[in-house]
Amino acid sequence: MDTKITLSFDQNIIEKAKDFAASQGMSLSRLTEFLYEKITSAPKSYASLEDIPIADFISLVAEEQATYKTAAKSSKSLKKEYYESRK
Repeated sequence: MDTKITLSFDQNIIEKAKDFAASQGMSLSRLTEFLYEKITSAPKSYASLEDIPIADFISLVAEEQATYKTAAKSSKSLKKEYYESRK
């Protein structure tokens, strides 16, 4: 069962956390819940925050596959790259 809690953080931290969670395909609530679960679950306890493997938990909590967007190169850029490689 889900329970609501109210937390107070610096507004800049909240905005950055929301952006980070969105970029990872998850909600801020899901990210927060997972962090709490991770640091309180047995048998593995963490002595400090630095012990938490951040990359591991990101892949576990992502609600969707990460997509990487790349901008297509312009034809001018491609021509320049081609001619530079021929020198």
